[in-house]
Amino acid sequence: MLTHKELKARALECEDVKTEYDGLDEEFRFLDEFLKARAAAGVTQAEVAERIGTTQSAVARLESGRGKHSPSIATLEKYAHALGCRLELRLVNEMSSRKAEGKTTRTTAHTKKLRAA
Repeated sequence: MLTHKELKARALECEDVKTEYDGLDEEFRFLDEFLKARAAAGVTQAEVAERIGTTQSAVARLESGRGKHSPSIATLEKYAHALGCRLELRLVNEMSSRKAEGKTTRTTAHTKKLRAA
């Protein structure tokens, strides 16, 4: 039986799988920021839910990225404030950032960061 690591490596050998996986990188990094901020604040999902007036399951969906709908900026701001953070949304010119990385694709994307206040 394959381990998760082996299965992932095998799947990423397929170009279409790798393209889809790489396309989710920014979203997963963004969600990881939420988890790190909550851990740093020493707060449970239930405590965040109480602070922002929602349920623990709603916070779990927000942190997993598996909800049917994307959360509003207002909801993301409430979450950040509940952890003593602020939400920072920026537009980053990908042409400039890709040149810095040695790539040449030209597109525009949203970059989202959650930073400590």
